[in-house]
Amino acid sequence: MQIDKLRGKSLDQLFEAILSLKDSEECYRFFDDLCTINEIQSLAQRLEVASMLREKKTYHVIETETGASTATISRVKRCLNYGNDSYEMVLDRLKEQQEQKVSE
Repeated sequence: MQIDKLRGKSLDQLFEAILSLKDSEECYRFFDDLCTINEIQSLAQRLEVASMLREKKTYHVIETETGASTATISRVKRCLNYGNDSYEMVLDRLKEQQEQKVSE
């Protein structure tokens, strides 16, 4: 697991800070202070790429719709296939949340 190389007090503090955020507005404010706009957009783009790869969209479609490079798409695909299953976990949870909102 690659993350084992990063583990430490600073990263623990960052993750605890993120976990302490209560809603989307707090996330917007925290990440605006923490990251550049490009860094935030890159993270969001990777999640969108993962979602589209799960939907079996082609690299060309993903590249056109997201602006992601083929290198980014390949990296995300490698994580989907050989990573820690975190994209799957998060995307499944987001799907469940959306379905709950629709059924309410």
